[in-house]
Amino acid sequence: MRTRLRDRVAASDPGLLRLIAGLRTVGAIALALAVLALLGSDVTHLVAGAMAAMVATFAIREKQPGAQALTLALGLPVALASVSLAALLSSRVIAGDVFFVVLIFCAVYGRRFGDRGTALGLIGFQLYFVSLFVGASAGALPELYRAVALAFACSALVRFAVVPARPAGILQRLRQAFRARLAQLISAQLALLDAEPDGIDKALEDLREGTARLHETALMIQTRLEEGTPDASTARLVQRRIADAEIAAERLGLLLLSARSARRADTLTLHLPGAPAPTVRSLPGSDEAMGLVRRDLGALRELVLRPPAEARGTALSHLRNRLLGYREEENLPAASPAVQDVFRGIGETARAVLGLRVALDGPQDESDDSPATTRSREELDAEDAAIDAGEEQAPAAEPTGLRRPTTRAAVQVAVGSSLAIVGGELLSAQRWYWAVLTCWIVFLNTASTGEILVKGYRRLLGTVFGVVAGIVLAGVVGQHTWTAFALVLVFIFAMFYTAPLSYTLMSFFVTAMLGLLYTLLHTYSTAVLLLRVEETALGAACGVVAAALVLPVRTDRRTDELLGTVLEKLVDVTEGAVEQLSGGPAAELLDRARDLDQALGDFRAATQPLTHPITPLRARRDTARYVVALLETCAYHARSLAATAELLPTHPSIAADPRLRGAVRRTVRNIEAIAARVADERAGTEVETGPSIASLLEPDAGGAPRYGRITGRVLRHLERLDEAVTGLARPLGVPVAAPRR
Repeated sequence: MRTRLRDRVAASDPGLLRLIAGLRTVGAIALALAVLALLGSDVTHLVAGAMAAMVATFAIREKQPGAQALTLALGLPVALASVSLAALLSSRVIAGDVFFVVLIFCAVYGRRFGDRGTALGLIGFQLYFVSLFVGASAGALPELYRAVALAFACSALVRFAVVPARPAGILQRLRQAFRARLAQLISAQLALLDAEPDGIDKALEDLREGTARLHETALMIQTRLEEGTPDASTARLVQRRIADAEIAAERLGLLLLSARSARRADTLTLHLPGAPAPTVRSLPGSDEAMGLVRRDLGALRELVLRPPAEARGTALSHLRNRLLGYREEENLPAASPAVQDVFRGIGETARAVLGLRVALDGPQDESDDSPATTRSREELDAEDAAIDAGEEQAPAAEPTGLRRPTTRAAVQVAVGSSLAIVGGELLSAQRWYWAVLTCWIVFLNTASTGEILVKGYRRLLGTVFGVVAGIVLAGVVGQHTWTAFALVLVFIFAMFYTAPLSYTLMSFFVTAMLGLLYTLLHTYSTAVLLLRVEETALGAACGVVAAALVLPVRTDRRTDELLGTVLEKLVDVTEGAVEQLSGGPAAELLDRARDLDQALGDFRAATQPLTHPITPLRARRDTARYVVALLETCAYHARSLAATAELLPTHPSIAADPRLRGAVRRTVRNIEAIAARVADERAGTEVETGPSIASLLEPDAGGAPRYGRITGRVLRHLERLDEAVTGLARPLGVPVAAPRR
C-alpha cells in the first residue's frame, strides 16, 4: 500500500517539484512570521515579512545550490534598495510613477541574463510592490529593513536546511515518476484491451493522456540530467534508456490499437485529441489469445513497478525471461500477425525496462537468466560501452536590439504599465498598483499577443472567483489574526502547488489570500475587493493594448517562426538517423531528437491561443490541433528512427543499407518545401507524392544485390513519417503534386 501511494504521488507530481515549491514557500513564510512575532513586530510588518519571504523563495530558479545562494545574497541589497526608493518616493507621485516604470523595464530586460537576472528583476519589482501594499513610509524603513532581512534569512534556512532539494535527488524522484507513469500507461493499454465498443473512445483518450504524460516526464528528466548525474557519459546512458522505454511503450500502445482495429491503426490517432477511435473488434483468434496478452501486460507492469530491493526471486525472473523471449520469436502463441506483433512489442518493452533498471539501479541478479535474457543483457552492455559524452554544440546566434525578445518585452511592459498607472490612479489613488501588477504578470512567460490575451482572461476569471471567496472568508475569520495567517499559508501552498496546472486556479488562491491580508491590515471591504477586479481587468487590457500596438508579435507570426524551427529540427533528426542507418558516421541523434521535442513543446504552447476553448474561430482551432498532432506523429517516428540508428553498431538484426539515403530524399524535400512555404507564402514550393518507401528499396531491374538487412520497423517508421509529412501540406496550404508516372 505504501509503495502504491508513493508511486501515485510520484506520477501526479514528477520530481515532487510542486510539493517542494509549496513547502519551501510556506515554510519560509511561517518561520518569518514566527521570528517577527517573537520580536514584537506589528501586523503591517508581519505582512511585509511574509510577502518578502514568499518573493525570496519563488524568485530563485537556478538548479545548483551554490548558484541559488549567490542569487539570494545578491537579492537582499536589491530588495532593500527597492523598498527604500518606494518609501522615499511615496509622497512624490510623478517621480515615483516614473521610477516604477523604469524599474519595470529593467526587471523585464534583466531576463536576457538568464535565471539570475530574472530573479533579481523579480525581487526588485515585487518588493517595490510590497512597500506600496503595506503603505511604507520613510520613518518606517528601519523596521521594514529588519522584516525583509529576516525574511531572506528564513528563506535561505528553509531552502538549504529544512527543505533541501539537490539536483541528484530531484533527478532520482523524476526517475521514479517516469516508472510510475510508465506503469500507468501500461494500465491504460490493459483498459484499451478490455474496452467494449461503446467505451473505446474513453480508453483511447486515457491512452493518449498516458502517452503524453510519459513524454512530459521524459523531457523533465532531460532538463535535469546535466546537473543530476556525475558525468556526461552517465547522463547519456540515462537519456538513452529513458528514450528506449518511452518509444517502446508508445509503440506497444499502437500495436494494441492495431490488433483491436479492423485495419492497421494510424499513429496520428494517438496524438490527435478527440480523433475518432477506429472500428474495433475482439482480438482475433480466441479468448485464449486475449488472456495471454492480458497476462503479459500485467507481468510487464509488475516488472516496471517492482522496487529494486524486491526485484529478486525466481518468480519475477520467470516473468522477465518469458517476455524477453518474445523478442526472439520464442513461444509466440498461435494467433494472427497483428496479435503476434503485440507479443513482440511486449518483448521489446520488457527489454527497454530491463535496460532502464540496469541504468538506474545498477547491476541486477543474473542467476536465473534464460538465453534470451542473457542476449538482451549483452546487447545492453554493448550499447552502454558505445555511449560517450558527445560533442558540445555551439550556441545559436541571438537577435539584437528591439528584435531581442527580452528587449521587446521590456518596452511593451513599460508602455503597458504606464497606461495601467494612469488608468489605475483614475480608479483609485491608493490601489492603482494592482493594475500595474496584472500588466506585469500577463507578460511573464508569454511571447505573442494571443498568449497575453489568454493569460489576462484566465487571471481575470480567477480574480473574480477569488473575490467571492475573499468576501466569504473575511466575514468568517473577522479579526482572528493567527487564524487568518494560517489560512494565508494554506492558500499560498495551494497557489504554488496548482500554478503549473491551472493559471486560473492559481489566480483564485492569490485573490482569496489578498482578501485575508486586507483583513489583517484593517483595510478590508467589499468595495476594495471589487476594486481589485476592476484594476485586474484594466491591467490585463493595458497589457493586451501594449502587446498589440507596441512592437507587436502576432500569434500567427510567432507560431510560424516556431513551426519553422520544428521543421528544421525534424530534418536534422531524420537526415542524421537515415545517414547513420545508411552506413554514415555516428552522430548525437538522441540529443537532436530532444531538441526536436523541445521545439515542438514551444510550438504547442504558442498555439494555445488558437486552441483555447473560448476561441470563436472553430475551424482554425481544429486546424491548429491537427497540425500539432501531425507534428507529434512526425516527432515520434523521427525519435524512433534516431533510437534505432544508435543501435546500429551493436544490434545483430540491424545492418546499414546505403539505399536508405535515396528512400528518404523525397520526405526531406517535402519537409523543406513546407518550411519554405511557412516562411514565405509566395514561395512556389509543392509537396511530392509517389511510391511507398518500401517499394523504393526493392532491387532494381538489373537485380542489384541487397546491401544489408533493414528491419521492417525502420521501413514502417519511414513510411509513416512520409505520410505524416504529406498530411501537413493540406492544413498549411502547400500544394500537393500528382504522383509522377
